[in-house]
Amino acid sequence: MARHLTLVRAPQDPLDLLPAVHAALDGRAPLAVLPAGPPAAEAAARAVLRPEQPLEDGADLVVVTSGSTGSGRGVLLPAGALRASGEATLARLGGPGSWLLTLPVSAVAGLQVLCRSLLAGTAPTVLARGEPLAGALARMPGGRRYTALVPTQLRRFLDAEPTALRAFDGVLVGGAATDPALLARARAAGVAVVTTYGMTETAGGCVYDGEPLDGVRVRTGGGGIELAGPVLALGYRLDPDGTATAFEGGWFRTRDAGTLDPAGRLTVHGRLDDVVVTGGVNVAPQAVEGALREHPDVADAVVFGRPDDEWGQRVVAAIVPASGADPDLAVLRPWVAERLGAPAAPRELHRIPAVPTLHTGKPDRRRVSAALSQEAH
Repeated sequence: MARHLTLVRAPQDPLDLLPAVHAALDGRAPLAVLPAGPPAAEAAARAVLRPEQPLEDGADLVVVTSGSTGSGRGVLLPAGALRASGEATLARLGGPGSWLLTLPVSAVAGLQVLCRSLLAGTAPTVLARGEPLAGALARMPGGRRYTALVPTQLRRFLDAEPTALRAFDGVLVGGAATDPALLARARAAGVAVVTTYGMTETAGGCVYDGEPLDGVRVRTGGGGIELAGPVLALGYRLDPDGTATAFEGGWFRTRDAGTLDPAGRLTVHGRLDDVVVTGGVNVAPQAVEGALREHPDVADAVVFGRPDDEWGQRVVAAIVPASGADPDLAVLRPWVAERLGAPAAPRELHRIPAVPTLHTGKPDRRRVSAALSQEAH
């Protein structure tokens, strides 16, 4: 008998979603969560999910990706992958505990907080909009306490509430590259931060602090990262060609570059399709962003490439200046060059009020690039 998806809008109170997530984890009712926000976002998700079409065999949760490199896709996750991911995470962190939800439940990172809570038999706590971290922490039960953040949140909480951050037994950070300087600062402050690498296709983070979770395998053939193990998705919703391209022989081909050291520890170098090739040199935007954020006059930054007649591509930086600061290229180019080499130094600089993000918390480079292109015209 054909199964069909149940589509649920992300509720105002994410805890209202727990019964539906529980049913999906048990394989009783396949689920997809529509993103909260403008009607266009929901319409785009519905176009990907096409609930009128029967659901592929074995799928229990369908998550629409953020579309950071183009149109979003519906990722088909079986309950077994969600359980394997959640159980391996709890084992790596030191056992069951209560979770603080700070991320949208339309993305896999937020959904996994609900899944891990259900697997642990604990009640999650939701960080309310504008609520201090300490306030949410005070509402959490005793015992081990965990949360999951994107790097922007880690930076904000580290600036404003380091004491509250230190109270967590594990702070997972993922969804985007985390600056080494930010990690060092968090660890120096006594925060139990754990970097996570993974994606919707791996039921969320599956490599913690460079080491794969139990059952997960990693290889880097040709410089591209490939992942395997019980956390893998089945493929993409109504996209057999895309599934065949990305999933083969039990492995998932990511779009990320990385290397493994002799001990099998993974270092991620950035997205293969984000690399800016300038003067024949590959420049990773994430590395440039990290260097810029280290400058005292830069609060945040997003970096991308634009066509250039002389260099092929030029490195473009859009920065959020620190309060009262107004840095220019004459200051920032040598700062980046000293840390990453001259080719990585931006050749074009823009000032923006804030770095826009996708609903997953990742910086939306496409949106910034498109907005600045429109301004130029």
